[in-house]
Amino acid sequence: MSYDDDHTAPWRLTAGRQAAAVRRGELTAAELTESHLGRIAEVNPRVNAVTQLMAESAREAAAGIDRRIAAGEDPGPLAGVPFTVKETTPVAGVPTTFGVERFRDVVAPADAIPVARLRAAGAVPVGHTNMPTLVLAGMHSRSALFGDTVNPWDPGRTPGGSSGGDGVAVATGMAAIGLGNDAGGSVRLPASFCGVTGLKPTPGRFPADPRVIGPDDPGPASQVLVTDGPLARSVADLRLAYETLAGPDPRDPRAVPVPPYGEPLPGPVKVAVVTDPGGLGVHPVVAGAIATAADALRDAGYDVHEVTGLPLFAEAMDAYDRLTVTEFAPAWPLVRQLLGDGGDRYIGMAMERVEPADSAGLVRLLGLRLTIRRAWAEFLDTYPLLLGPVFTEPPVEPGIESRDRAGRDRVATALRLSAVTSFVGVPAVAVPTGVTAGLPTGVQLVGRAFREDLCLAAGQAVEDRLGVLTPVDPRG
Repeated sequence: MSYDDDHTAPWRLTAGRQAAAVRRGELTAAELTESHLGRIAEVNPRVNAVTQLMAESAREAAAGIDRRIAAGEDPGPLAGVPFTVKETTPVAGVPTTFGVERFRDVVAPADAIPVARLRAAGAVPVGHTNMPTLVLAGMHSRSALFGDTVNPWDPGRTPGGSSGGDGVAVATGMAAIGLGNDAGGSVRLPASFCGVTGLKPTPGRFPADPRVIGPDDPGPASQVLVTDGPLARSVADLRLAYETLAGPDPRDPRAVPVPPYGEPLPGPVKVAVVTDPGGLGVHPVVAGAIATAADALRDAGYDVHEVTGLPLFAEAMDAYDRLTVTEFAPAWPLVRQLLGDGGDRYIGMAMERVEPADSAGLVRLLGLRLTIRRAWAEFLDTYPLLLGPVFTEPPVEPGIESRDRAGRDRVATALRLSAVTSFVGVPAVAVPTGVTAGLPTGVQLVGRAFREDLCLAAGQAVEDRLGVLTPVDPRG
């Protein structure tokens, strides 16, 4: 196959096809890397997704892969595949800035565990990507250090966040895989707003480096909510990243040795469909996307059922807010200073509304979390999959969540299913469903704990029937 013209340029290929071409000798890892570096040069000035380009180290890594192949060695299942990494996640020799001036020169001494795993599989990091300042300034990917990231479908709409830079990089072909993280929709939201796929795994599925700022491990909210997660243009590529990232590591005792694939379920898999979680309202475009995905699953042989209620949903929403605010409260004066003027509004409005728990309240809160998780486990025992919205509106304008309380409440309400499923600790896959009024639409498929395989299989069924939307060209 020729890769000489723009229509067949290597950056357009899926991650699976890129790796296969490198492994077969149809394409060198060096050529694949240069193709992506060229794509970044073309489109990143328009979208501002890649914040720190790693061109020279990427070229060196690609050359090493080509030498291994020439020596007859196995280069790994992701041979030569370029990937981006969110500014929260260390890449050796590069600053991990969190989008703030204070950390501009804080160079990472080593790769974070997920970066190291992707690299060991043959993938090549090509750049850090943008996000909201300190991941706390809102859900729009605007950082104090790097500015705004632009949605390639419409510059008047946010790409989402907090892993928005990776969503845009993947959607525009600057990378085949993005490595983000998710504590309440931060992978799923940019996947949905940018027209790509994203995986939020079960906590404990992927090992991570929890001590990202300072020497101490984080508090309970960060421990149970935050998970690393990949983004890709196809479910098959998401699966490749999942297989690479899964598995225990002694540096993270939370990671458990659960097989990546569980036993097949008997009979047609039952899917619960919730269009309006909690009965708080849903936009007709989003309701239409859910109906389209439900039809795709029925066509694929799934046993699809409409449901109106989810277990202890309002209680879970409140508990999510209380747990996160309780963790933020002691460090809020310092965090507020790092976020800067205006960057503190999103969390500040939550701090004004929600009282942090005292010691007795925290004990009760952690007990309530177990009660909620039990109720969801029983629900998912009946319905192994749940189909619902990532965000109950189409992509919104940048920064409305920090504008005023009404904007903040609107965004938090629209993200409610993503927040609750993070609180419950179950996996989810975001998958596109089409394009309406020039903007991508999408849904999420939520599964039982440690059954990411069920979510991926259902996502593949949706994709098989509705197609892949990207890469998209922000130049028009």
